[in-house]
Amino acid sequence: QVQFVESGGGLVQPGGSLRLSCQASGRLSYFMAWFRQTPGKERERVASSNWAGDSTWYADSVKGRFTISRDNAKNTVYLHMDSLKPEDTAVYYCNEFPDPSIDWGQGTQVTVSS
Repeated sequence: QVQFVESGGGLVQPGGSLRLSCQASGRLSYFMAWFRQTPGKERERVASSNWAGDSTWYADSVKGRFTISRDNAKNTVYLHMDSLKPEDTAVYYCNEFPDPSIDWGQGTQVTVSS
């Protein structure tokens, strides 16, 4: 079972940028996705990518601001986030898609606040 370790989160002001990384313990799945979750809400998918990175999907709430990319040789997925808003505050996770591994990582906290 592949495991994931997310990193790169932190506290950033509105309008700022962050790049999240997700290191997998093994080979990445054909489709990989980033998800986020806030207390009391279900985890939601925000971006996903195929193996080559030439087919991507974004939630409407992040379209034009977030970019997913991957380095398959390094078993790593990235999420570059620009123009961050307070409503982007959440714990961010990566996982396989559409059938996520049962072993979610610990996630990385992103807090957007002035």
